[in-house]
Amino acid sequence: MQLDYEKLNFKCGIEIHQQLDTHKLFCNCPSLIRDDKPDIIVKRRLRASAGESGEVDAAALHEVKKEKQFIYQAYSDTTCLVELDEEPPHDVNKEALEITLQVALMLNAKVVDKICFMRKTVVDGSNTAGFQRTALIAADGFIETSKGKVRIDTICLEEEAAKIVKRSEKEDTYNLSRLGIPLVEIATAPDIKDPEHCMETAKKLGMILRSTNRVKRGLGTIRQDVNLSINGKSRVEIKGFQDLRNMPKIIENEVKRHLKLLEKGQELKKEVRKANKDLSTSFMRPMPGSARMYPETDIRMIRPDASKIKIPELISDKSEKLEKDFNLNKDLASLITKSGKTEFFIKLAEKYKNIKPLFIADILVNSGKEIKRRYSKEIDINVHIEEILDYLDKGKISKEAVFEILVEKAQGKKPDYSKYFLMDDKEIKEILREIIAKNKGAPLNALMGQAMARLRGKADGKKIVELLKKEIL
Repeated sequence: MQLDYEKLNFKCGIEIHQQLDTHKLFCNCPSLIRDDKPDIIVKRRLRASAGESGEVDAAALHEVKKEKQFIYQAYSDTTCLVELDEEPPHDVNKEALEITLQVALMLNAKVVDKICFMRKTVVDGSNTAGFQRTALIAADGFIETSKGKVRIDTICLEEEAAKIVKRSEKEDTYNLSRLGIPLVEIATAPDIKDPEHCMETAKKLGMILRSTNRVKRGLGTIRQDVNLSINGKSRVEIKGFQDLRNMPKIIENEVKRHLKLLEKGQELKKEVRKANKDLSTSFMRPMPGSARMYPETDIRMIRPDASKIKIPELISDKSEKLEKDFNLNKDLASLITKSGKTEFFIKLAEKYKNIKPLFIADILVNSGKEIKRRYSKEIDINVHIEEILDYLDKGKISKEAVFEILVEKAQGKKPDYSKYFLMDDKEIKEILREIIAKNKGAPLNALMGQAMARLRGKADGKKIVELLKKEIL
């Protein structure tokens, strides 16, 4: 069934939550997420407090009714009394605030005059205090997309929740190593036109965040929540998108679910739902409201100064420059910038004039993946590449040898560079004549295969082809 999202009065906005690569928001503990055995165990029960309106939030009441006990795992060397809610929060992490202000300016938003942290009631056990600290940093921004401007309603700075370890009917276990990591939260207006537009918007916001080069990378470091409604009915929030490529289909399936309920005359409930692996959604809890917010009295008000904040260059702009300045194709330039290796690549390309930038870029972004795929070994290419490129730039080894040497390093070996030194033309010709003599009448391709196998890493591929053709003729 083809859906007409305009006729359905489709309304959609997105919230992005991105971990920052700094120490924690309200203490000096490192933002190091751990899975090893904890040396501290604390047990708690939580209750819901009334918000500023005097009411208790519906989502909080839903959690309280479960009557669960919470077990918290902590570490004496990387967590402290702030995470355990046994000590008041320290001053706000200045670096995290600076990054959030950068993001706000990149999103064309207006920074607030005063930053006042609020407490957001959360009693599902994910925060030892029973609330999450969050502050509005900026509002009224926008980004440009292929389908028009998408307004940015708010940019907030808040603390990450604890990591769930295990759930049961009566107990939930959390690890506190994640609790308190700074999060930037970006919330758009309902300007998104359709599911594909939602994915485009999420990708652009992610690119802007990565452009600061001060955000965490990897699975779980960025989360997207989608809010949507049709025909003016109740709004639903979808959480837990693991892969942006699945976002359009999950949204489409959720809209179809709404249509089926409406066809049956059933009411659409205002609720939070989870994105499932089969691209459907399932109920999580009632939609929270304004009743869960109340002022944080333990943190001083901040008057931000955005006048000295430097706005970083966008990854998309860097990518275009790499294409132009170093003659890279679009995909490779994009991979370099997304990997955060732009400056390192430029340094190498300018240092090694005898090596094509295209080759350097390919080695930087693809060789590590290939080594992991073929040999199940990890290697930090940046640590080893200059030593190897020195030999290549001086003409001592071939391009083919670069990968072979990296494999040896990944395997923990100390490469013997002399075995990779290039042969001179005389030595190459001797081996080629030997191959031809043993394979009389064989076609060029067959001879070439044997020559490449025999001379891999010992001679440049183009030179082998050139000399073999001459020997045959």
